[in-house]
Amino acid sequence: MIQSKRPHILIVDDEPDLLELLELTLIKMGLDVTRATSVATAREQLMARPFDLCLTDMRMPDGSGMHVVEFIAGRKLDVPVAVMTAYASTENAVAALKAGAFDYLHKPVSLDDLRSLVKSALKVPDTDSPANALNQRLLGQSTAMAHVRGLIARLAKSDVPVYIHGESGSGKELAARMLHTLGPRVNAPFVPVNCGAIPENLMESEFFGYRKGAFTGADADRNGFFQAAHQGTLFLDEVADLPLTMQVKLLRVIQEGKVRKVGATQEEPVDVRIICATHQRLRDLVDQGKFRQDLYFRINVIELPMPPLREMHGDIANIAASLLARLDKHGQAAFEPEAIAALQNYPFPGNVRELENILERALALAVDPRRITVEDLHLAPSRNEENLGSMPREQLALQDYLDQLEKRAIMKALEQTQNNRTAAAKVLGITFRSMRYRMERLGIN
Repeated sequence: MIQSKRPHILIVDDEPDLLELLELTLIKMGLDVTRATSVATAREQLMARPFDLCLTDMRMPDGSGMHVVEFIAGRKLDVPVAVMTAYASTENAVAALKAGAFDYLHKPVSLDDLRSLVKSALKVPDTDSPANALNQRLLGQSTAMAHVRGLIARLAKSDVPVYIHGESGSGKELAARMLHTLGPRVNAPFVPVNCGAIPENLMESEFFGYRKGAFTGADADRNGFFQAAHQGTLFLDEVADLPLTMQVKLLRVIQEGKVRKVGATQEEPVDVRIICATHQRLRDLVDQGKFRQDLYFRINVIELPMPPLREMHGDIANIAASLLARLDKHGQAAFEPEAIAALQNYPFPGNVRELENILERALALAVDPRRITVEDLHLAPSRNEENLGSMPREQLALQDYLDQLEKRAIMKALEQTQNNRTAAAKVLGITFRSMRYRMERLGIN
């Protein structure tokens, strides 16, 4: 088959939001894309024109992705085909490969994995992967998460300010990175800023930069966050932590599109997209006089809510499996059914970030790393709640609860290594210095 100047991809899936996300990603790689939402439509498209690659979902309304694979093989079409499935298993993978597929992707589809697969199949340069591009993905196929991904795909096309609201660990920064990576500013910087981590007396110089001699220690001109994000995206995480004086200055910069460095007499233009996030309710803070109403309306043009993991109960098994596959370097680990059940019954106060931490610890401490059991997860089920103190888990402060889990993990690692702290640190995947600090903080002798 003679390839056109721009390779042409057929993507077959019945989920509109996923189709849009895949199409945007492939277009940014310099590819032409045609959609099909059923096996029948895919067959018609394959017979109507040549394609350089076909990506098909396994479960379709009128059949299976295997039917698309078999159709391509049976008609001897010169089209490499890969399958996407949320029901990944060794049997599915082997069947697809035997039928003629050259590769497969797990759903939720990792955009990095998608790009790698496409580059491998077509030998095309990946124009959508600068050094700061998205390297993780928002997982889950629930209605709430599908809505989030669809909204991100639409909002990424414009420069409209977005306010991301969600609990700690729910993926706010990942959502911000997707908005940047899928948008027209992808080749410019993405600059994340934790507003709560900057001392108040340094905020102005950190955000706007300073001139040489502006204050003691200013021995050279220095750019701030706004200049660093010029023509790109500035992500203000925990924006509610900004003091009122800084909120006034931030509002002016957003309105005027100009910044004045500390010690400078003139303003300089900056072109940035502003994305803000916080786990707090900005509307409530406005009512309490802790956040400026004019700034609130300026940054909250569109709100993007991130669902907590406990509201995505049906996704927990698939999310856990995807995280485990990414964390397991040997690709051998699998969950025992009881472990999956325990995860589905756990409230996850730390959301996906906590789940990832739990799985990292489980892989490090599992007796058999190929089988993740309930005991390996260290979820402190209700029958062991007395080990966490007399207070019920739901009422226990999050940090105290996590400290108890961390202490148990360290104690188990020490037991496994006959109290060799250096070896225990290696088991846990941390440095000896970190191990010593954690033992002192948790009171472990």
